Order: sequence, then C-alpha cells, then structure tokens
Amino acid sequence: MPITAVYPEPVLRRVEVTAPRAAVQVAARPADIKIATEHVSISYGDKVAVRDVSLTVQDRSILALIGPSGSGKSTFLRCFNRMNDLIPGASVKGEVCLDGENVMEADVSVVELRRRVGMVFQRPNPFPMSIYENVAYGPRRRGLNDRRKLNDLVETSLKRAALWDEVKDDLRRKSGLALSGGQQQRLCIARVLATDPEVILMDEPASALDPVSTLRIEELMRELREAYTIVIVTHNMQQAARVSDVTAFFTMADDRAGYLVEVGPTGQIFTRPSEQLTEDYISGRFG
Repeated sequence: MPITAVYPEPVLRRVEVTAPRAAVQVAARPADIKIATEHVSISYGDKVAVRDVSLTVQDRSILALIGPSGSGKSTFLRCFNRMNDLIPGASVKGEVCLDGENVMEADVSVVELRRRVGMVFQRPNPFPMSIYENVAYGPRRRGLNDRRKLNDLVETSLKRAALWDEVKDDLRRKSGLALSGGQQQRLCIARVLATDPEVILMDEPASALDPVSTLRIEELMRELREAYTIVIVTHNMQQAARVSDVTAFFTMADDRAGYLVEVGPTGQIFTRPSEQLTEDYISGRFG
C-alpha cells in the first residue's frame, strides 16, 4: 500500500554522530515533535551499546527502528521511558525530551513517565488474573476504584485494542493467560491504553505471533496512530514498510557500538536511501 510520510517535505540534513558515517535526519517543524533525542549514548559498564544518536519523532506517527541484531535498537527504545534504569550498570548520556522536557533529569517522576510512555514487549506478558483485572490493574494502582468508571475504561481499552468482541463474555471468568498468543498481545496493548499514555513503545510486538495475528497487530497500530505516537522495533522489513511513517536504520561500528545511519520517510528509505549501508541492508546484502 502507498506510504505517506508525515513530514511535509522530504528535505534531508546531516546530523553529526560519532560513528563511521553521519546519520541523515529529516527536517521537522518543532511544533510537531513529540520526542527528541540529542546525542544519546547508552553503555553497560564499559561497553558502549548505542553511540551519539540524535533524532526526532513526530506526534501521532509511527517510527520504525530497523537494523541487524545487536545494533542497539531495543536499548535505544528503552531510553524513551527509562527502562534502562532497571538494568544494573546501564548509563545513559544525552537528552531525551518528551514535549520539550528532558526526561533524563533526576527530578522527573519515572512512574508518571512510564504512564505517559507505555511499553509493549516482544512476548505477551499478561498477568495471572482475569482479563478484566489485567486491564484494570494500572488504573487501580493510580487510585481509580469507581466500579462504573473502571467498567467503562476496561471496555473502551479493549475496544481500542480490537479485542472486546472476542472476550466481552469472559471478562471476569477467563484468565489473561488462557488467551491465544495474538489475543494476549492485544490484551497487553489494552492494558497500556488503560493508563492513558501519549506514546506507545513496541519491541518486536509480533515476532512471536502467527501471520494472521501479526496482521491484526499491524492493523491495530495503524488505527492507534490516529491518537498516539508509536515507536516500534522490528526485524521484519515488510512490516516496517507496511505500518511506519518514518524509518530509522541502525547498524554497528567496528567496536560493536550501535549507531544511527539514516532516518527518513519510510517510502524513501526503502526505495531511495541516501546511504549505501542502508541500501545494502534493505536489499539483504548484510544483516
């Protein structure tokens, strides 16, 4: 299907990165920017996993992060809601701004940040409780106990996740663990939606699913883009081409540190990339 870039003009500019080649970033109007990273480097102890990445993510768009295994895509994704804080020895340098606010500052509430920037992991991870309680868990933790409001929120979240019609008769009787893999992943998406996020991070959300479930997740992402900003890590080139507005290509330097090679409108990245490394990866010459 034709892919429409979210940027008004596919004008490219160079941004400096500490890597063998400079990354290419698409110009964007500041008012449209939801997330902006400036010179982000992430290390695990002495090992640099991601080096000097600067890019922007426009509001209500889908950014796909692609590249070979080990190029730092998932590590970079986790810096958006500071999930790397949970990894012993991990450190992040640079700025990660959400609506212009640097979320790496010490006084930022990480709990509130993770509400605003939700995460869907590679493998579905429903809680061992009913479907209803899975979705209601986050709002309950935030103090919402009104039964009517909870009921409405659970229904709305499951409908947004395209799961309501399949589970509405078993909300309180069936465990989330009893659902199929694709249903479990949509339940996890509903659980994120129930916390009223602004950004949804997805780390290979369909890699463990069958083709039919994968297409359901992709359709859901396109629908959710109307209300949310989505950043997805994927190794599936066809998936990136189908669902994303913008694609960022990561690879590894000689020291195995991941870095950003190029970012731009998805149609351009897959048909007329500016960097030979990108073309080689897209065409299957390496990776």
